[in-house]
Amino acid sequence: MSRSIDPTRFPDFENRKVVDEHLERLGTHGVSRRDFLALASAGAIAGATAGIAGLPSVAVASPDGKLAYLAWTSRVEYMIQASKVIEAASKALGLGYTFLDGQFDSQRQLNQFEQQATIGSGGIILHASDGSALKRIAQLSQDNQVYFANVWATLPWFTPFDASDYYTLYAVPEEFSAHRGVTAKLLETVTSNFGGGDIVAVTGVPGFSTDTVRSRGRDDAFKDFPKTRLVGQLPGNFNREDSLKVTEDLLARHKNIVGVVAQNDDVAQGVIAALRSAGLQPGKDVLVVGADGTSEGARAIVQGTQLATSANSPAYFGAFFTARLYDVTHGWKPRAAERLLYWRSVTTTRDNVDVYLKRYVDNDGVEPFDYRRLSKVLHPTDWDPQAEIFPLDIDQEWAGIPKPDGWTYPKAYLDAKTNGEWEAVTAEYRDHYKINFFGPSPNAKS
Repeated sequence: MSRSIDPTRFPDFENRKVVDEHLERLGTHGVSRRDFLALASAGAIAGATAGIAGLPSVAVASPDGKLAYLAWTSRVEYMIQASKVIEAASKALGLGYTFLDGQFDSQRQLNQFEQQATIGSGGIILHASDGSALKRIAQLSQDNQVYFANVWATLPWFTPFDASDYYTLYAVPEEFSAHRGVTAKLLETVTSNFGGGDIVAVTGVPGFSTDTVRSRGRDDAFKDFPKTRLVGQLPGNFNREDSLKVTEDLLARHKNIVGVVAQNDDVAQGVIAALRSAGLQPGKDVLVVGADGTSEGARAIVQGTQLATSANSPAYFGAFFTARLYDVTHGWKPRAAERLLYWRSVTTTRDNVDVYLKRYVDNDGVEPFDYRRLSKVLHPTDWDPQAEIFPLDIDQEWAGIPKPDGWTYPKAYLDAKTNGEWEAVTAEYRDHYKINFFGPSPNAKS
């Protein structure tokens, strides 16, 4: 049975406390009271009230909002850093911006996507908590003609080609070699410092596709270091609170560990806190590595509490995805080999962290990228990806994950791999890559 809305029962939106309560309950961040009230036409207010009442297809966003970032949580530093850059890139490209916190809930993210599509957001960055809602989101994007790009968590073997042109991009760092590299750095140092020893791992969210590929890379590194052993692992859910707890459990089970492979830098921070609580000195008694290159991870390397990270930069994800959505909403069409992409991480240690800190962390407000030059629309001849970008190989990305019954390779994907497009895209992005990802900001004064 359908439910109707009685406008006479709307809340008093002239009351500041009422507006604040509704903003909080909608889970919408980056929306001012003035922006909220600017939406106060009868239809918009009805939509907002319907959302609070549990009806579908509603949201509140900035009235000039063209781009929304649906993060799966605001509790992970990576997403907070990415959001700052998405906001800056949106401003540079003339877009409004809204951040929404999914609070670890894929159904909530599905509702948020539907809300944003309904109010007319032109582009949506999806940073999903898992891939369970992806097919429905892809259908909503097609039905509402709203472009979206997805990062990290996904539904393995479900590609943009299985949806529509509105699912414009799935992209992640190439994590197998990245996490293999950072693990190898740990095992090499453990072998040198301690003659080998027991290693534990604190992983991310079980079943999360990126967690799976990072674990594969980690495990592969042990082949080259026979004096080290992976003796246990537990999931830290990619956040420091859960990681602290499971590290305490691992320390109770394994008394002689000398190294920890953390599945990201937030996890590493939880590991470091647990080691200190146990009376162990991180960086001396037990060595820790992470991934992603967050601010806290980079600073921990400088402090000596974290040995290394694989820096893919939250800032780069934010900048690259914003530029892609700008381009497709302004008429540019990606080739098949540009709809599944990797970018390259850099193993970061005390030897090179200073460069990373100056560019991405302690940068005195200097933006890390030339956001407009990321755009092929704004710079059709001299666009610059500002990182090493290359096509994503789904057999490498989802190796070991069973294919669904009846699954076949998308024709567009196979054609790109056999007709020369794959190599052409790889060469083109390589040739246009001028601004070094691991060098000074292009906005820094010479």
